[in-house]
Amino acid sequence: MSGPEGTFCLVLHTHLPWVAHAGAWPVGEEWLHQAFTGSWRRVFTLLDRLAAEGARDVLTLGVTPVLAAMLDDPYCLRELHTWTGSWQLRAVEAAPRLPELAGYEFRAATECLADLEDRWLTGGLSSVLRPLVDAGVVELLGGPATHPFLPLLEPRVAAGALTVGLDDTRLRLGRAPAGIWVPECGHAPGQQELYAAAGVERFLVDSPALHGDTAAARPVGAGPLLCFGRDLEVTYRVWSPRAGYPGAPDYRDFHTFDHASGFRPARVTGRHVPPERKKPWEPDLAAAAVLRDAADFVDTVLARLRLLADRDGRPGLVVAAFDTELFGHWWHEGPAWLATVLRALPAAGVRVTTLRGAAEAGHVGPPVTLGRSSWGSGKDWRVWEGPAVQDLVLAAKGVQDRLLSTLDAHRGPVRDPVLDQLAREALLALSSDWAFMISHDTAAGYARDRATTHAARLHELADLLDAGDRAGAAALADRMRAVDGPFGHLDARVF
Repeated sequence: MSGPEGTFCLVLHTHLPWVAHAGAWPVGEEWLHQAFTGSWRRVFTLLDRLAAEGARDVLTLGVTPVLAAMLDDPYCLRELHTWTGSWQLRAVEAAPRLPELAGYEFRAATECLADLEDRWLTGGLSSVLRPLVDAGVVELLGGPATHPFLPLLEPRVAAGALTVGLDDTRLRLGRAPAGIWVPECGHAPGQQELYAAAGVERFLVDSPALHGDTAAARPVGAGPLLCFGRDLEVTYRVWSPRAGYPGAPDYRDFHTFDHASGFRPARVTGRHVPPERKKPWEPDLAAAAVLRDAADFVDTVLARLRLLADRDGRPGLVVAAFDTELFGHWWHEGPAWLATVLRALPAAGVRVTTLRGAAEAGHVGPPVTLGRSSWGSGKDWRVWEGPAVQDLVLAAKGVQDRLLSTLDAHRGPVRDPVLDQLAREALLALSSDWAFMISHDTAAGYARDRATTHAARLHELADLLDAGDRAGAAALADRMRAVDGPFGHLDARVF
């Protein structure tokens, strides 16, 4: 996949917070089930197909350790299997009213069930992902264990979270990733020292962190550490806070439901058309829109690369980065669009590769000093430390202080399962998702409850230890671990 026009890197960020045993609908386990069946499995199927065609260095895939833990977890996989069977049954029940849509959904559910039973239930995500990584089809990005917003963490907590996350990926896939997806692209000056100390070589920031100049990777600090910037001019062509291909009239509408079946029967039709007036979704019309928008995206990438080449006198780099759930979950036709683009770009003379491949091809510019940034609203930290979440920020500070003081007071020369669970509850409480959901008022009550619950569990364990009730603390830790036990390798001494 090489060509004279320049280089294109697609980066996908695959993440959900820990939702096992934490509710079902409208958020909770159902969130995991819908994202897997609608998006992640379909993207992996596409990657398998491209691998079979001989493609390598197709894209850079971020998979957070907490998501990997869920998709390797026997309980989560069993519930996913049950949900997929229910999807198939709902299609049967909808057949008299919506015969064509029901047939489409039945076939999709049947294919998903077969894939689950053939591969996922026996080996989980690790068995599906590892061959793609080993063969060089994708470059994997890891990250801190539960996707915390690193700029707001105490240094010891940030280092421990990153160590746990990298160790988790090493255990699942046989190697630690050389690159990470920094949660929310959140950066503070000096944070690169944490990455370098952990052996990280590559990470991603949003365009404003590089003042919009994303045409090359940039060295950060001493050593081999590189940051890559998300090209917003190209990325926003696909999806932005206000526009993008998925909002075109012929694509399947995400927000309109047939409530009796739970299926989405309508196409977008128009941005201001009420649900009852939306036209039925027609897959053939959507397929034509995929070809149109894929061609437009290729033209957009080519135009951007040619502009960069004219400006700099050498081939340029475009990095487009998205949440993986855009492709299939939010945008039903997204995987088909991806497949078309990933084949069309090389045919147009564009090198398609990974972040690693871009660095090896020489797309490295002069060193840069990074300031405060994120990929959230305002490209600053307001989503995670703004007025709407000040109580969460204070609670998180309390969680970190109590974690470190308890570890310092009670740690010994051998691993302690009570302290391990204490650290696990702290990591779960510190997920960046909770502040994001509150700031954007999306299931804010659920987010507050999750953050508060894990914080309370940490304090309860610490209280028992401080009171000298080792037996009570051990029993409570056992009960907590049975419900919330990701990262079985977690050793609190890393903090």
